[in-house]
Amino acid sequence: AVAGARAARAAAAAMSVFVTRRIPAEGLQLLSQASGCRVRQWDSEEPVPRAELLAGVAGTRGLLCLLSDRIDREVLDAAGPDLKVVSTLSVGFDHLALDEIKKRGIRVGYTPDVLTDATAELSVALLLSACRRLPEAAEQVKSGGWTTWKPLWMCGYGLSDSTVGIIGLGRIGQAVARRLKPFGVRKFLYTGSGPKPESAAEFGAEFVPLTRLAEESDFVVVTCALTPATQGMCNKDFFGRMKKTSVFVNTSRGAVVNQEDLYEALAHGQIAAAGLDVTTPEPLPTDHPLLSLKNCVILPHIGSATYATRSTMAVLAANNLLAGLRGEPMPHELKL
Repeated sequence: AVAGARAARAAAAAMSVFVTRRIPAEGLQLLSQASGCRVRQWDSEEPVPRAELLAGVAGTRGLLCLLSDRIDREVLDAAGPDLKVVSTLSVGFDHLALDEIKKRGIRVGYTPDVLTDATAELSVALLLSACRRLPEAAEQVKSGGWTTWKPLWMCGYGLSDSTVGIIGLGRIGQAVARRLKPFGVRKFLYTGSGPKPESAAEFGAEFVPLTRLAEESDFVVVTCALTPATQGMCNKDFFGRMKKTSVFVNTSRGAVVNQEDLYEALAHGQIAAAGLDVTTPEPLPTDHPLLSLKNCVILPHIGSATYATRSTMAVLAANNLLAGLRGEPMPHELKL
């Protein structure tokens, strides 16, 4: 009987998990109903405070986190040697201390593919909002600025016969190009760590250096991952090479862009407009200079924000976590 009780306690410990936020019910239900799984959760829409995160992970085997949770050495130390799996509800993983995680033999699950379509749709919506000045135009209706039809009022830039440059022709970059092609885009350019001829063939896209992409594109869409090579790559030199009529869109990570340089480019007419779904920091302070500009549309990181996508992400993150705890192959494991 004593041995049985010990075995039961060991089994419970082997399936103890901490969830850092309130997540879609479908994902939490999977964890709660899993045999022997003991779930603790920071049940709030707001980020878990650091002290609560450190206390919550202590002694757990599994951690389900979000991209806004910084999982560094301090968190891993607080979790202790029992932590075996980290599952992030995101396709990005720059918030995870991967070197430290790898050193400790911890497995990592993430959620690629499932948010591709939603993020691509949002990228196109943001591009159209910026180039056709939709938020600015809507505000004119509300404020009484709309007095009559005027030939030159509220004019923007169209996609027909344009050149679109995509930084990072991965899953999301390809999905963006696929959606923009029917608008009559004349030419696609792309840049990244290397050519992707098979992926580019669908769009007749040409692999070019970053400088040429900046110089020739009417629209630039950033969909690359944040890495040491991409951090701050869209800077003063980059914006200085763009056309004065160009529109810049970023739905990847805020740190890919030097925001001070972007502000200067927008404020001084070096480029026409910008649309951002990601910023540094997040949330962006309400007194940030970029928010004072009419030609900059900023959204609160809602690229994957459809009900269906977020639910699918939660289910995948839960299944990754459970598979890792059971020593099974994850649906999507990040190979370290």
